[in-house]
Amino acid sequence: MSFAPIRTADPSHGPDKPEQNRPAPAGPLTSRFQRRHSPPPGTGRRFHIAGADLSASIAVFLIALPLSLGIALATGAPLQAGLVAAAVGGIVAGRLGGAPLQVSGPAAGLTVVTAELIQHYGWRTTCAITVLAGLCQLALAALRVARSALAVSPAIVHGMLAGIGVTIALAQLHIVLGGTPQSSAISNVQGLPAQLADLHPAALSVSVLTVAVLLLWPRVPGRTGRIVRTVPAALAAVAAATAFATLAGLHQPRVDLPSWRSHALPELPEGPVLGLLAAVLTVTLVASVESLLSAVAIDKLTAARKKPRVRIPRADLERELVGQGAANVVSGALGGLPITGVAVRSSANVAAGAVSRNSTMLHGFWIVVAALLLVPVLDLIPLAALAALVMVVGVQMVNITHMRNVRKNREMLVYAATLTAVVLTGVLEGVVIGIAVAVAVALHRLTRTRITVEEQDGVHRVRARGQLTFLAVPRLSRMLSQVPAGADCVVELDGSFMDHAAYEALHDWQTAHAAQGGTVEITGRAGGRISEPADESHSCCRPWTPWRNHHCDDRPRKTDAHHLASGLSSFQRNTAPLVRDELARLAREGQRPSQLFIACADSRLVTSMITASGPGDLFTVRNVGNLVPLPGKDGSDNSVAAAIEYAVDILEVSSITVCGHSGCGAMQALLNSPPGTSPTPLGRWLRHGMPSLKRMTNRHRSWARISGRLPTDAVEQLCLTNVVQQLEHLRAHESVARRLAEGSLQLHGMYFHVAEAQAYLLTNSAEHEIDEVFDRVAPAPSALEKSRA
Repeated sequence: MSFAPIRTADPSHGPDKPEQNRPAPAGPLTSRFQRRHSPPPGTGRRFHIAGADLSASIAVFLIALPLSLGIALATGAPLQAGLVAAAVGGIVAGRLGGAPLQVSGPAAGLTVVTAELIQHYGWRTTCAITVLAGLCQLALAALRVARSALAVSPAIVHGMLAGIGVTIALAQLHIVLGGTPQSSAISNVQGLPAQLADLHPAALSVSVLTVAVLLLWPRVPGRTGRIVRTVPAALAAVAAATAFATLAGLHQPRVDLPSWRSHALPELPEGPVLGLLAAVLTVTLVASVESLLSAVAIDKLTAARKKPRVRIPRADLERELVGQGAANVVSGALGGLPITGVAVRSSANVAAGAVSRNSTMLHGFWIVVAALLLVPVLDLIPLAALAALVMVVGVQMVNITHMRNVRKNREMLVYAATLTAVVLTGVLEGVVIGIAVAVAVALHRLTRTRITVEEQDGVHRVRARGQLTFLAVPRLSRMLSQVPAGADCVVELDGSFMDHAAYEALHDWQTAHAAQGGTVEITGRAGGRISEPADESHSCCRPWTPWRNHHCDDRPRKTDAHHLASGLSSFQRNTAPLVRDELARLAREGQRPSQLFIACADSRLVTSMITASGPGDLFTVRNVGNLVPLPGKDGSDNSVAAAIEYAVDILEVSSITVCGHSGCGAMQALLNSPPGTSPTPLGRWLRHGMPSLKRMTNRHRSWARISGRLPTDAVEQLCLTNVVQQLEHLRAHESVARRLAEGSLQLHGMYFHVAEAQAYLLTNSAEHEIDEVFDRVAPAPSALEKSRA
C-alpha cells in the first residue's frame, strides 16, 4: 500500500456535462458536486424496463391523454395534432433529451402562440413553422447557448406563463358556457356579458362537473382518498363528465377524431417573410425557455425525492435542447402541435417513482396505442369537459407561490408588466416589454443610491444604501467631506456592487483621513469589516485570520466566552449572508455527503480547510486518535460504529477516509503509558489503539514510510501505522464489507503533517505490495503555471 497524489478533475468537463459522462473522481476529497452518479436502470446497452418506469409511464399517460386533446382544442388545431405531439414528445424528446425524467408534449405555455399562428397562417403552415422552430433549437444547441436561456429573469418567465394562463382561461370560459371563443383576450372579456346571457345548460353542467371533480379529487380524505388518487384527477374529471353526458343523453359537441388517412401534413410556408421569421422566433424562444426551466425544476424535485433511492443524472441542458428541437421537427412534419417540456407531467413522472427515461418513452408509446385503438372511446368525450380542464390549467398557471417569490425579490413590477403585456399584445411582444421593464428597473436600482451621515457616541457613520457607481461619486464625496478631520468613522456599504470610480474615491478619502489622525472602518450591511486601512504596516491580517489564534494589535486578549461570542457574531455578519441560501437548500433537501471522514479531535486539524470542502460535503467523525473500534470489541462505546453504519447504509457515501496527523497526543499516550495502566475513560478508549502499537512493533512488518523517507521518530511512525490499522478495522464492519464486495465503496488513508501543512495519501502500488508508503499530495498548478504549460 502507498499514498499517491490527488488528481484534479478534467477541466474540459464543464458544468454543462452530464454527470454520468464525467471521469470518476480519483480521490476521496472530491466535492460532492463532482462525484460520479451511477446510471439509472435502463440507460445501458441492454434495453431493460424497470417496474417503476412501467407504472410511472401509465400514470403520466393517463394525465397526458386528456390534456393533449384539451390543448389541441384550445389552439384550434385538429385534435389528432395533440396526440401526435404527445407521442413524439414522449418517444423522440424522451430518447434524445438531456433530462431523463422530463416529459415533453403539447403545453399550455404555447397554446396562445399556436392559436395565433393558426388564425394567421392556417394549420398546415403552422406545422411548417414548428419544423423550422425545431431546426432553430438544434442550431442553438450546436452553439451551446442553452444556459443563456436561464439568464431571463424568473419574473419575466412567470409573468409570461401567467399571462398565457389568463388568455387561455378567458378563451375556454366561452366554451364552458356553451359558446365560441373570440380571437383575443380583450374580445373574450367584452363578449362575456352576452355569453352569460345566452347560457347552454348542457355544456355548463358538463363543465361544472369536470371542474368539481378536478378540484375535489385530490382532497378526498382517508383511505378512500389514497385509493382514488391512484387515478389522475384530470382523467377522473373527463371520465366522469363523459359518463354523465352519455348517460344523460346530452346533445353537445364531442371529440371527433377523423381518419388518419385525412390527417393534415405541413406545407411550404406562405406569407410575409418577416412575419414568418417572427413566428418561428416566438415558438423557438418560448418552447426553449419553458423546456429548460422545467428541466431545472425537475432536477430539484428529483434531488429532493426520498424514494426510490436511485441517483438520476442532472439535466444536460444542451442535450435537452437537442431533444426538444428534434421532437419539434418530427412533430411538425407529422402534423403535430409544437412541443416543450411540461412541468405538470414531469412532476407526475417523478412522483410516480420513475427511474429512467424509459418511463417517458413508454408514455409516448401508450399515446400511440390509444390514438390507434381507442378512437371510439375518445369520440365520446364532450368538448366542454376538455375546455373546462384546460381552463383550470390556465388559472393554475397564475401561481400564487411564484407571485410571493417575485414580490419578495422586489420584481412585482416586472411580473405585472409582462403579464399585462402578454394578455393585451401577445407572447413575443409581452416578453419584449417585460425585458424592457426589467432593464429599466435594474438601471433605476443601479443609479439610486442613498448616502447619509450621522454621529453616534463620537463616531461618525456614513451609510451608503444601493450600488456605488460613478454616478454616485459626487454625492459620496460630498457626504465624506462632512466627516471632521481626525474623527473616528465607520463607512457602512449596503450594496453588492462598487465600480472602479467609487472605489478610488473611497480609497483616496480613506488614505487622506487616516493621514490626518482619523480612523476609518469599512463594513458591510450588518457591520462586518470588508477592508482595512491602506497603511501597509497593518497588512499582517489576512482573510484566513478569523480562525487563527492571534492578535495583530496590542489590545488585551478577550476572555474565552467573549472570544466565542465574538466569533459567532463575526459569522453572522460576514459568513452567514454568503452561505444562507446553500444551507437553506440543504435544510430542504437533506444531507447527501459523498464521503465519511474519520479524523482526530486535535484542534489543529481543520478538516474543511485541508479538504477544501463546505457544508454538506463531508460526514465527519472526530475522536481522540481517529480510532475505529473493531465491531464486537468493548461494546460499551458504539458511537463510531453507529456513525459508520449511518453513513454507509443510510447516506450511501461512496468513500471513507481515515485521517491521522503529526504530533498526535493519543499516539504519544500509547507509546508512553500503555492502556490498562490507567482506568480513566481516556485510558479505556485508547485500548482501541493497541492493535496499531502491536502492528508497529511487529518485526515481520516493514515500517511505514512517508514520501520515500522513514518517519522522523516513533510517534510519527505510530501515527502512520495507526491510519493503516484503522482501515483494517473498517473492513471488519459488516456494512463496509458488503459495500466493498459490491464495489460501491472505497477506503482511503490520509496523513496530515501539521508543521508542513502538507497532506499525504495512501495508495496501492505494485512496487509497494508489503510496505506502507505515504506519498505527498502535490499542490494544484497556478493559473500562471497552466498558461506556461
